[in-house]
Amino acid sequence: MKKIITFLVFTICFGAVAQDIKINTKDNDLKLAAIPYYNYGKGLGITSPDSLFQFNIRFRMQNRVTFMQNEGEDASYAGEVKRMRLRFDGFVGNPHFLYVVQLSFAAGDVGEVKEGENVNIIRDAAIFYRPNKNWSFVFGQTKLPGNRQRINSSGALQLTDRSINNAKFTIDRDFGFQAYYLNENQDRFSYNVKSAISNGEGRNWTKSADDGVALTGKLELMPFGSFKKDGTNFEGDIAREETPKLLVSGAFSQNNLSKRTQGQLGNDLFAPKTTKAVFLDAMLKYNGWSLMSSYMSRATKDPIAINPDDITEFNYVPVGSGMDYQMSYAFPTHYEIIGRFSTQNMHNDIKAFTPDSKQYSIGVTKYLWEHAFKLQGEVTLSDLNYFDGSNKQNWYVRFQVEIGI
Repeated sequence: MKKIITFLVFTICFGAVAQDIKINTKDNDLKLAAIPYYNYGKGLGITSPDSLFQFNIRFRMQNRVTFMQNEGEDASYAGEVKRMRLRFDGFVGNPHFLYVVQLSFAAGDVGEVKEGENVNIIRDAAIFYRPNKNWSFVFGQTKLPGNRQRINSSGALQLTDRSINNAKFTIDRDFGFQAYYLNENQDRFSYNVKSAISNGEGRNWTKSADDGVALTGKLELMPFGSFKKDGTNFEGDIAREETPKLLVSGAFSQNNLSKRTQGQLGNDLFAPKTTKAVFLDAMLKYNGWSLMSSYMSRATKDPIAINPDDITEFNYVPVGSGMDYQMSYAFPTHYEIIGRFSTQNMHNDIKAFTPDSKQYSIGVTKYLWEHAFKLQGEVTLSDLNYFDGSNKQNWYVRFQVEIGI
């Protein structure tokens, strides 16, 4: 252990002047330092001298304070660590075999600790095999290829939270196999095909044996070529695309005999349900401007599940559909203004239990170091329309700091 600590301290102190030797592995776009290196751009990293092992460590933290006013209730405020995560990634033995591990520690990430249930610290634990620059095969627990906003890290969002439609209809992390074929070119038509077969119950599920699987497929098209700095994976045009870049994508996921209300998320259902989710996304970036639009939906034949031991008790699958519209402009001074409008319509079978919604958000962000270090301010109004004809309006003001490497 002393040798390891000494090695890390030496690397931190002198890595900045270390010679940065690169290796281009055959048919693989990974570029690896051949000697131990210290790197902030990809986290804090070390590579063994024989290039048979690479280890990167990253962290990120979101601290926020929110003032909220819900109609009919007293005003209140909350201060919290919304997210606190550690991530480790690299390769072992061969650069074609990679790993990623992400752990979460904030209360909202871990969730309530319940007797007999798993503590939800593990978010990602997956092994990747990349035989060449096009193909990737994944085994383990990580995000499914669903809607764009969910695939994006929560640290790469323009506003402090994802939309109300993502909260209701998204698919999330799951355990299983995934296969990607990536064909991205900077200045000509590009496309990606992604697929997954997973257990369908979300992360860290061990409550019962599974008798159904989730099947997910996604197609991404980039008619004008790929985005700068992998810009499909962060919101806003902080890279300032010099020519218009467009992404359109569609995904479908069928979760057979799901045991939770939202598939990979939510409470346990009283009876398993087979659900189908559809996601359509569009993203346009050019010269600091960014426009995004998304459609999300979930459907099932009978969304209501009755408790067999007490017929007066029930729960349900949130079925319905929604649209998100988001627009922003990033100034050369690294300030950005953002607006988002969302509509959400729930299925008639559950309108008595959950309202239709509209949400309006305006935000201002100051990027100190791209998405890794930023200050965010946001005002959001939610307009809720209930089955009985009543209406309620809730709003909040929030300030958030995101920092990480």
